[in-house]
Amino acid sequence: MCGDVMLGRGIDQILPHRGDPVLEEGYVTDAGQYVALAESLNGPIARPVDFAWPWGESLQVLDDVAPEARIINLETSITRNSEFAPGKAVHYRMSPANVPTLSALHPSVCALANNHVLDFGRAGLDETLDTLTAVGLRAAGAGTDAQRARAPAAIPIQGGGRLLVLSCGLASSGIPPEWAASPTRSGVNLLPALTDAVAAELTAQLSGQKQPGDLVVVSVHWGSNWGYDVAPEQRRFAHALIDGGVDIVHGHSSHHARPVEIYRDKLVVYGCGDFVNDYEGISGYEGFRDDLRVMYFASLDPASGVLLYLRMAVMKTHRLSLRHASRSDVQWLQGVLDHVSREYSARVDLTSEGWLALRRS
Repeated sequence: MCGDVMLGRGIDQILPHRGDPVLEEGYVTDAGQYVALAESLNGPIARPVDFAWPWGESLQVLDDVAPEARIINLETSITRNSEFAPGKAVHYRMSPANVPTLSALHPSVCALANNHVLDFGRAGLDETLDTLTAVGLRAAGAGTDAQRARAPAAIPIQGGGRLLVLSCGLASSGIPPEWAASPTRSGVNLLPALTDAVAAELTAQLSGQKQPGDLVVVSVHWGSNWGYDVAPEQRRFAHALIDGGVDIVHGHSSHHARPVEIYRDKLVVYGCGDFVNDYEGISGYEGFRDDLRVMYFASLDPASGVLLYLRMAVMKTHRLSLRHASRSDVQWLQGVLDHVSREYSARVDLTSEGWLALRRS
C-alpha cells in the first residue's frame, strides 16, 4: 500500500504527452513552474521522461517483493476537460495519453474517494473512470452513481479468496460535500461522519459481500495534511471497522507518514503520506520531511486476517522520481514513526537491510 499518487500538474508536464499546463492557483498559473522548482533543488530533468520515471527505483522494490495486491490512492483527474472545479485552491489533471505511467505501477486498485478526483468536474470524473476501465485498472470509491461509488473492488488472491477494497473519504480531507455520489449523480463515496453507526453500515455492507477466504481493506481519505496527532474520532472509527470484520484500515491524506497501530492483531495505518507528487522544491514544512515516501508491505494470515508482519521501504523524491532513501534518512524516519506509534501498541525498528519493520510494543 502507499498514500497519495498525484500524477497531474508538474508530473504530467514531464511525461511524453503533457496536457494543458494552465492552472488557476493564487501563485502559480503554469504547471511547468513546479518542474522548475524541482530542478532548482536537484538539477535538470531531461524531458520528456519515460512513463516509468515517476516511480523510479520503487518499481524494482515491487518486482523484488512481488506483492499479491497493490493499493494506491489516486489523487488525480485523468482528463482533458478544462472546467476547473470552483472554490478549490489546487487542481490535479493528467492527460489521458499519459495513463501508461499509471499502468507501469500495475496497481490492483486505485482508491478514488479523495479531494482531487473531481478537480475538473463530473465530466473529468467520467473521463477518469473510462480511462481506467480502458486500460484494465480497477477503481473504487467513485462511480457514476452512489451504488457504484460504494462498491468495493475485488482482487483475486492465492488460495481462491479475494481482497475486497472499499474506498471512502471524509470532508476533513477537503472533499466538497457536493462531490458525494447520489442514486442519480456521479461522485465519490463520501462518509457523513466518523460515527459508530456509519462504521456499522460499512461493515454490514462488506459482510454481505464477503465470501469464505476473503480479506477486507477499507481505504479512507481523512484528516489534515500535516502533524502526527490522530483525531480521537479517527481512532474510534478505525477500531469499529476492525471490530466489524475489516482486516486493514488504509488511511491517507497527510503529506507525510503518520502513526501505525496494531489493534486486535490487525493493522491500522493512520496516514501513509504522499507517494508521488510535484512538491519537490516547495518550502514551508521541511520539518516533516515530506520528501520521504513509504511503501507499506503487509502480510496477513489468509484464514484470520491477522497481521503477520509489516515491512516498509523508504524512498525519497529526486528530480520528480523515487529513489532509495539514504541510511540516515531511513534512521530519521524510524525514530519519528517509532516515537509517534508507541501509544498505538506499535514500535518501528530498522532492519539490517535498511527497511522499517513493525512490532508490537
